[in-house]
Amino acid sequence: MADIREQYEKENAWGLLSSIDIYDCNPDKIKSKEAIIEYVSRLCQLIDMKQYGEPIVVHFGKGQTEGFSLVQLIETSLISGHFANESNRAFIDIFSCKPYDPEKAAEFSKDFFDGSNYRLNVLIRK
Repeated sequence: MADIREQYEKENAWGLLSSIDIYDCNPDKIKSKEAIIEYVSRLCQLIDMKQYGEPIVVHFGKGQTEGFSLVQLIETSLISGHFANESNRAFIDIFSCKPYDPEKAAEFSKDFFDGSNYRLNVLIRK
């Protein structure tokens, strides 16, 4: 995180975006609205973000795209995600104007959904 924070400050960044793709998730967790709500609450605590209102968690789609989608506003922007039932994958995006540790968020997300591994992409927004 020190490298990201240093780069964030050096570039006078506006925000930090992390995209986390999680593979081989526990289907019971990604298909549970309650689990997804618990996840986003715990994630916000972990990365020190304040939730703004209640999360929106809606199930829709067909076939490959069927699953829950999540939107959680935070005081410094938002967290979003889509959970793909057919492939047992989760796709989480965290955008915040306040720096946080993307690797910590990715590890927590993988562990929460019992994923086998993850891919993390981080982008500093200016």
